[in-house]
Amino acid sequence: MNIFKNIAGVLALAFLTSGVANADDSELGIGIKAGTLGLGVEGRWSGLPYMDLRLGANAYTYNDDGRQANNLYEADLDLETYYLTANFHFPLSPFRLTVGAFSNGNEFNMIGAETGDYDFGGQNFTQDQVGVLTSTTSFASTAPYVGLGFDFELFGKAGLNFDLGVLLQGDPEVTLEATGSGLGDQFFEDALEAERLELEEDMSDFKAYPVISLSFVYNF
Repeated sequence: MNIFKNIAGVLALAFLTSGVANADDSELGIGIKAGTLGLGVEGRWSGLPYMDLRLGANAYTYNDDGRQANNLYEADLDLETYYLTANFHFPLSPFRLTVGAFSNGNEFNMIGAETGDYDFGGQNFTQDQVGVLTSTTSFASTAPYVGLGFDFELFGKAGLNFDLGVLLQGDPEVTLEATGSGLGDQFFEDALEAERLELEEDMSDFKAYPVISLSFVYNF
């Protein structure tokens, strides 16, 4: 997860924003978080009335296997995002509204795991015809985010933040490649394309990715 190589840079950028803050107002904070986008770090600047800016990074890899488009796949959901959000607070309330933009590197990487024949578009193909079957699903490189949040803090210092929102990733882009003896046969390649399109339809469920996270924060 190369994103973690840049954590120091993310935090340094957050600290630089504190240059416009007053030293006595605890306008700079940092946090660590976990949620549906993985594990992350976050820097926060709260130098404006009823508003703060947050800069952060998330990453994680989930491993699973299951059936997609009638075939068994082993899958890795590789999560990798950077983000900048603006958070609008309500007076005398922990509640806030959040909008932002994410640099989105989220991907599904899958490899075929059938032990028998594959089913492409209702047609059966042998292991020899298919060979190694691999697929990658990616989304828009920049994705908007909208959500709600609750900030519970003690004396304005340490506390917990909860976020609930949606990352609008856009339409999936799906690749599907085989290495077997069926390559070069138009009937096989048409069936492979039918499988790719079916996978693309399945992956469209992730156009709007649910975001739930819990953060521990500390304000300086």
